[in-house]
Amino acid sequence: MQQRQVLFSPPDISDAEIEEVTEALRSGWITTGPRTKRLEQELTEFTQAQKTACLNSATAALECCLRALGIGEGDEVITSAYTYTASCSPICHVGATPVLCDVAPGSWEMDYEKLAGLITERTKAIIPVDLGGRMCDYDKLFAAIEKKKDLWSPSEGVQEAFDRAIVVADGAHSLGATYHGKPAGSVADFTTFSFHAVKNFTTAEGGALTWREHGFDSDEFYRQIMLLSLHGQTKDALSKNKVGAWEYDIAFTGWKCNMTDILASIGLAQLKRYPGMLERRRTMIGMYEKGLADMDLTLLHHYDENNCSSGHLMLVHMNGKDEAFRNAIIEHMAHAGVATNVHYKPLPLLTAYKNLGFDIADFPQAYVMYESEITLPLHTNLSDEDVEYVIEAFKNAYFAVSGGNA
Repeated sequence: MQQRQVLFSPPDISDAEIEEVTEALRSGWITTGPRTKRLEQELTEFTQAQKTACLNSATAALECCLRALGIGEGDEVITSAYTYTASCSPICHVGATPVLCDVAPGSWEMDYEKLAGLITERTKAIIPVDLGGRMCDYDKLFAAIEKKKDLWSPSEGVQEAFDRAIVVADGAHSLGATYHGKPAGSVADFTTFSFHAVKNFTTAEGGALTWREHGFDSDEFYRQIMLLSLHGQTKDALSKNKVGAWEYDIAFTGWKCNMTDILASIGLAQLKRYPGMLERRRTMIGMYEKGLADMDLTLLHHYDENNCSSGHLMLVHMNGKDEAFRNAIIEHMAHAGVATNVHYKPLPLLTAYKNLGFDIADFPQAYVMYESEITLPLHTNLSDEDVEYVIEAFKNAYFAVSGGNA
């Protein structure tokens, strides 16, 4: 086959995004302003959430959420052992104790039976991970939490609106996905989204926090998130720009993680294009599923009667293979011009989490899913011919590394 160069995940930027950014630059308003607020409104409608707060990353969104919920020292927060550090590092940032849950056998999702056993009277939140764009089994997740609701001990504030541990979903990959017909952003109590350059929907850097109705003061919660994101300052630049409205206060020593109008302008253009981009991803996933159907693989199942994925990642588990085999496949495909990746190295394999006392031996299923996982290119700049080339390159690499025994 003729050599091609297939990038792993370049951003899909059209003239529409460039024009929106140009308009923002010409407007004279480039920091947090009217475009950021409009993106928040449009994302609220898209996700069917109660409200949205845009920030400069999903990590900032998660940390601000935990802080606004009053989670900190002495509290425990559970998340998956099979995820990127951004699902867990905010737990450490707020002073709480991270608790990791292994995945179920043959799955990239948390083992919900094990999850129930990890919930204690100190557990304040669960952070499930919508890996690859497929939303978790939230029915099983909430059922596991309900089993331990008698242990729930809320602190003052927003926690008092709940009678169980709070679900703060890491939906970094799942904007546009649905679970039982409900969009990501309106299923978990709170959901964080990433708009990083490699995501389906991008603002270059950026993210958002959404939440659903749960009996607490939504407007006040939004105000707290805004305070946390802008030094604790009681007025942002847009509010201070009004005649005679310079006066402000610093309610507390906050952080600096607001979204700008330049970033929001990219998002406003992307959101108009996004339904078509999701459909294109579904088409390519169908091509991958058909093209790889004759191989001994486990693919992330993106679409079924209950779940419609955002189609973010093409996760491929090579059944019965090990790290050496997987790494050799990656090298072979690189020589064929195809960039691949691995999602993810389980947290207990990383130095920061080893230093916190985690041992991969305690998370055997996460290691099994990791050691032979490879992620193939999946983005809306790919042509059908590109996808066919990747499939052929993967099969050739697999055959070669297997010694001719595919």
